[in-house]
Order: sequence, then C-alpha cells, then structure tokens
Amino acid sequence: MPTQLKYSTTLGKNSDLVLIVQAEQVPSLEEFSAEEAGYVKQQAEQDTKIIALNRYTHHVYVVVAPAAKTRPAYQEALRQAGYTLLKQLKADKIKEVALVDKTDTEAGLYLAEGLYLSNYQFQKYKTKDAKPSTLQTIILTGERLSEQTVQEQQNLLDAVTLTRDLVNETPNNQSATQFSEHLEEIGRTAGFKTEVLDEIKIQTLKMGGLLAVNMGSEEPPTFTIMEWSPKGAANKKPYILVGKGVVYDTGGLSLKPTPQSMDYMKSDMAGAAAVTGVMYALAKNNVPLHVIALIPATDNRPGGKAYAPGDVLTMHNGMTVEVLNTDAEGRLILADALSFAQKYHPELVIDMATLTGAAARAIGKEGLVAMSNAGDEVMGALKKVGEEVHERIVEFPLWEEYRKHIESDIADIKNLGGAEAGAISAGKFLECFTNYPWVHFDIAGTAYLLGEDSYRGKMATGSGVRLVYNYLRSLAQ
Repeated sequence: MPTQLKYSTTLGKNSDLVLIVQAEQVPSLEEFSAEEAGYVKQQAEQDTKIIALNRYTHHVYVVVAPAAKTRPAYQEALRQAGYTLLKQLKADKIKEVALVDKTDTEAGLYLAEGLYLSNYQFQKYKTKDAKPSTLQTIILTGERLSEQTVQEQQNLLDAVTLTRDLVNETPNNQSATQFSEHLEEIGRTAGFKTEVLDEIKIQTLKMGGLLAVNMGSEEPPTFTIMEWSPKGAANKKPYILVGKGVVYDTGGLSLKPTPQSMDYMKSDMAGAAAVTGVMYALAKNNVPLHVIALIPATDNRPGGKAYAPGDVLTMHNGMTVEVLNTDAEGRLILADALSFAQKYHPELVIDMATLTGAAARAIGKEGLVAMSNAGDEVMGALKKVGEEVHERIVEFPLWEEYRKHIESDIADIKNLGGAEAGAISAGKFLECFTNYPWVHFDIAGTAYLLGEDSYRGKMATGSGVRLVYNYLRSLAQ
C-alpha cells in the first residue's frame, strides 16, 4: 500500500513530529525545554541537518531548511532531506509522522514528497526476508496548505508509484496483452477510457513497425488508446502522449552483446508506464484538459520468424524503412503511433521512451534528453517545470543535416544512424512521422537505476511523470 498523505489542522498530544525550521529560528523555538533547546542549538551549529529528540512518549525531529540560491534548488534539497529523514524514521519504527512547517514556504510539501518517494518498495515477489517500511502515514499541516493541495499531491505521487510498479513487474508476468490488461484496470480505477486494439486491428491499420518488431515473439502485440476527456476541457484540440511499450527487449536478431545487458530490459516499457502514470494523475485530479495516450506494446525476441537486418518495412503512414539493426526497435513502434496520432489533429504530442543508450551516455542519470519541433515557448515552459520538479531537460538539436544520418540507399529512410549522434538520429527518425508540434523525451538514463539514488531509489524511478503532469496541469490553468 502506498504511503498515505493527510492534511490536518490539529495534532494529537503525543504525535511524532518533524519541525521544519530556518537556521535562524533554531535559538527561539518554543517547542523545547531549555535543555532540549540547548542541544538542538548545539547540533545546528555543527551543521547537523536532522536533529532527533526522543521524549519516550513520542519523537521530535528538527529539519533545518537548507540554504539555496534558487527556489527549485531549495525544493530539491528538501526532497533530499526527506530521503535522509526516512532513515531515522525507520530506525525509530515510526508509523505516522506529522510535518510542522515553521518556514512559511510550503517546505512540508517538498519534504513529504521526498519521504513518500523514498518510502517506495517493490516486494511483490518476496517470500522471505521482506522488510516493509514501518512508515505508513505523513500528516501535513500549515496555513499555506489545504486538503485539496495535499490530495492532489497524493494522487500524483501514487501515479509515480503505479509507474514504478509497472516497470518493476517481471517480463514473465507482463506480456503485451497482460500489460494492456493492466492499463485497462488502471483506467477503470482512475476514470479514463481505455481501448485495446488487437493484432488483427493493428494489421488493418498497417502498422508495419509494430508488427515487424513483434514477429519474433509468441505473444501478440497490442495498441492501447487511453483518453481523458472531462467536461469543460480547456483545450479544443487534444494533447497526445505516446509511450514506448517494449515489454522485454533482447535486441531481436541483433542480439544484445552480453546477458547482463538484458538483465533489466523489462524496463524498456518505462515510457509507456510513465504515460500511464500521467493519465492516472490527470484523471484522479480531474484536470480540465483533453488528453489522449497511445501505447504500442510488444516484446522484441529472436524467434524463427523474427524481422532481420536488411528487411524493408512499410509503416502506418506509407513510408518505407530499411532495417539495419533490430535492436533499434523502439523507434519503429513509436513511429507507427506518432503517425496514428495525426488523425486527432493534436495541439501537441509528447512521446517518452527509453530509446537510446547514446542519450544515457551523453548526460547520465542526471537529466532527460529532449528534442522538439514545437518551438522555444513550449520547450522553455517544459524546462522551467523540469527545474521545479528536478527532472531537468537537456535539449538536443534536430538540425536538418542530421537527416543524412538516416538516409537509405533502398528505402525512404533507415532505422539506424552512424556511430555519432545516436540519440539525435533516433529523434530525427521519429520526426519523419510527425506533422504537428512534437516533443520527444529520451529517458534511457533516468527511468531505471542499477544503484540507489536518493529518493529516486533503485530500479524504476517513475521518470517523467511529475514533469509532464505538472506541465499539462499548468496548461489547464
């Protein structure tokens, strides 16, 4: 069960408390006896960021709000403090804790965000030695907050949890069909409409990329359409989200070079999971925006009928693609979805995908690679939101010269560029299937981590959910 956020204007007498204070407030805190105040002051002077007091009937923790040059840096430091605080709460076996913000800066909301995300666990398959976290509930207080604000945050963070769960699920329990069934269930829970197109319908639509990638599999592909269309939507033309749904990727006949490089390829559907998380948050928070999500899903395996390097595919929009590497499969299934999106005459299309190792090598796990033809205003707004939620964006160019990287001798284009600018040639490939404003996010470096990284944790991170949700929410306002 995800951590619960609650809003309250009153606290019980012996509630476990976290006081969030500015450094200069420490000497004048009224909550402490003279002896306690002396200890807290001494710890603060030693630059201790989290000070713990055990009153035996309850615990009191003091979090000294960090000094930061910018508001986004301040908010991120509080999320990081939540990660550190959780270790102390676990050690003390705290089940419920109340955050009392004395800084008048909504610090509690960001500390709670870090606590919540740090408290995530995936223990579905643990039969022994499972150690569930004791922390169950975080209570937020303060005049700058409201029950509605806290509930919205709950729904958004639940969406991140849902996304992480989808990505962490094992491939033997998440074929394309099973994945689409999960999406239908999520739609029923959140309140958005879901339609799943089967293989016959995909063939009728001539989605040559999705069908080709699926040829080596014993499981059929799916194409899921999710729609959130509330009354009074602020937009006339829909916003479209597209997510790469490769539920497991061996590389196909262009087999990945080592077994280790396949170990975490269940995460190759993290873009589709993130899109689903955004839809969940939009619907649960009743955001007045018409949004449609498209998810092409399949695994990529080297079966007897698998598509091969040298094949030429005809895509949904009629373009022909020469296949040079079957491990460059994500762009093929995304291309069909991006082409399909044209029927909606969208205001903007955003795709998310664990698309290239080149993106991860370029900027690591610290940011998302983006490419766009939507203009500076759209990218400026996305970058601003990215700074605020600390899902920072690095924009790569889509100069026309990069089109040469995917020129084919025998087809319209090929599915692989050269050794250089691999992330960009993949983006340039996708651009060929758009005729509308479009943003591409390559989340290969951020979606799945092999080591723990603060509140992002280990394994699935839910990368992109908070970014895209908050951007769309700002458009609705």
